Amino acid sequence: MSKVAQVKEAVKETLVGTEEPAQLSTQTKARFNSHAVKDLETGELFLGLEQFINAVAPPEEDYHKIKREQYSILFRVADRNNSGKVTLGDWGYFENLLSKPDAEYEIAFRLFDVERLGTVKYDDFRRLYEVNKGPDSIPFDWDCEWAKLYIGSKTKRHSMDYQQFSQMLRGLQGERIRQAFLLFDKDGDGYIEPEDFERIIMETSKHKLSDHLLENLHTLCNISKGSKVSYANVRAFQNMIKEMDLVELIIRRACAKSKDGKITRTEFLNQAAKITRFSLFTPMEADILFHFASLDEPSGRLGLKDFSKVLDPSWRSREGDDGPISVQPKSALQKFGSQFLQSSYGFALGSIAGAFGAFMVYPIDLVKTRMQNQRGGANPGQRLYNNSIDCFRKVVRNEGFRGLYSGVLPQLVGVAPEKAIKLTVNDLVRRQLTGNDGKIWWGWEVVAGGSAGACQVVFTNPLEIVKIRLQVQGEVAKSVEGAPKRSAMWIVRNLGLVGLYKGASACLLRDVPFSAIYFPAYAHLKSDLFGESTTKKLGVLQLLTAGAIAGMPAAYLTTPCDVIKTRLQVEARKGDTTYTGLRHAAKTIWKEEGFRAFFKGGPARIMRSSPQFGFTLAAYEVLQTALPYPGGTPEKAGMADVVASLKDKISDGPFSRSRNALKMLLDLDEHFGRSNLGPHEKGWKVLPVWMNGSTPSSKP
Repeated sequence: MSKVAQVKEAVKETLVGTEEPAQLSTQTKARFNSHAVKDLETGELFLGLEQFINAVAPPEEDYHKIKREQYSILFRVADRNNSGKVTLGDWGYFENLLSKPDAEYEIAFRLFDVERLGTVKYDDFRRLYEVNKGPDSIPFDWDCEWAKLYIGSKTKRHSMDYQQFSQMLRGLQGERIRQAFLLFDKDGDGYIEPEDFERIIMETSKHKLSDHLLENLHTLCNISKGSKVSYANVRAFQNMIKEMDLVELIIRRACAKSKDGKITRTEFLNQAAKITRFSLFTPMEADILFHFASLDEPSGRLGLKDFSKVLDPSWRSREGDDGPISVQPKSALQKFGSQFLQSSYGFALGSIAGAFGAFMVYPIDLVKTRMQNQRGGANPGQRLYNNSIDCFRKVVRNEGFRGLYSGVLPQLVGVAPEKAIKLTVNDLVRRQLTGNDGKIWWGWEVVAGGSAGACQVVFTNPLEIVKIRLQVQGEVAKSVEGAPKRSAMWIVRNLGLVGLYKGASACLLRDVPFSAIYFPAYAHLKSDLFGESTTKKLGVLQLLTAGAIAGMPAAYLTTPCDVIKTRLQVEARKGDTTYTGLRHAAKTIWKEEGFRAFFKGGPARIMRSSPQFGFTLAAYEVLQTALPYPGGTPEKAGMADVVASLKDKISDGPFSRSRNALKMLLDLDEHFGRSNLGPHEKGWKVLPVWMNGSTPSSKP
């Protein structure tokens, strides 16, 4: 590589945005063409002021504290020739400028560089500032000692290059706040009224703060014993909002290390010291942060949900900038419809995921059923299978691979209400029994799980009895010559309504303890073993592992109940004992086959139940991501969704970078871009005229 090439590569980043890119990307052209209009004289496409605003500030976006028309101020930067038109080349230049890491400062500099010579003159900067500030804005003294350090005294004014200008701009807001404090501190005692502090912040930082902060600014005096706000309070508040991104990073890390996802003031300061290598935040700054975060729920320990109202500038209250937001209350029918749609959405995803999990482990379930139905104690000659593996081999050999899925259809149909009801009831009961501190006694966890297991029996017993009879149908056909092959519908008609609930007591005896063991074990494995909290999400592998481990004791310990249920629900073959009820079945099995018979198919039951939940959960996670609920935020089962309350601020595209650039300008004054430049001309429509050397007319 030549020296010239090396030098060019070294300064490549600084050249971004200084000239029109040689070749515009397809995306850049598409964004321009989607908003451009045609010049009737030349036929050339261009963006006028309105089209430009539409391009950088889509009408459907939520602008909250920034007025959409304020984006017109950026038109002056994109319109390089001051022609009132932004060509494709101008648009490419503007997007190229936005791609720079310091785009916000670059745009501000180019806005005030009226003559486009690479310097900002004091007169131009002062003039633009005066034009755009609000009519009742707090005055700013440009002859102060601070301003002289950047632009010189009255007799020795000098222009600022980009580096000088950007550094001046960074400190300008702090100087405005200092001068405003001195203006309101009429007694000179270092204190101002809360109302004055509120006005200062509203004029200098309103666009960067949440509604929660803005509505409670007057409470800043509450962190001290007095009723006024000191300059130390004001400076501490300003430091906190300037470092809001760093504050959020510290809070996220501190909460992630906390067992309950909440932190104290001391934990915040300790984490801040670790991240910044020294105590960047003072005790007063930490007090201010925790004061505003705990206004609604006073507590020494706060979580991300509490801090989100302070950290997220888009957090809204019911009061908007232009008055109360009109919210029409929903009628009872609308509420019911909304709840029904959301329930249907969850039910549909749960059904698909449950069916997938059941299908994946169905061959194991079939082996388990046949092993449990084998009655080898009284009649050794009837023993068909030596063990689960032998059963699997003989099914494939005698009935083919499809034999492993005998009766799978009722299982797929039945698993939908089973999973939906079980999960819904467990969550509902847990919420009711959880204390205000977010904790629940382990006994109530057992009750919640047991309740879930009891409710599912109403739907699962009829379908399970059909499934079991279809599963053992293959071995009956091999042992009894001429045995007819029955369909699921024939079995339903033959059993009738009462017959479909045969063995329901045994099913209840199995499902209640299973869920009572499973759900508490699953919850504690996630929190105690893997450390799930309100700030820590578990990965799919961790969730699968927790579900598999929890399913092992639940499945094996309830195997005796499952054996009894299977014997009651299966159609007895000729010569087999017919059971009359739950107690009779238990006594007969004990007498004829011994204690070990109650645990037949136990290993197969473990191998089925554990991975089934894993497959179900994995499918549910994928479906939630691929098919989110329309108009809602997709939720993930078993994961905390509080983290989502803090929105990611990093995004690409001209809209997001333009908004950041505008926020930099609003640090000068909240009215920037909204002021009238004349009785009939508003905003920045006339600025290009006098920026070329003319004087804007103030006459009609």
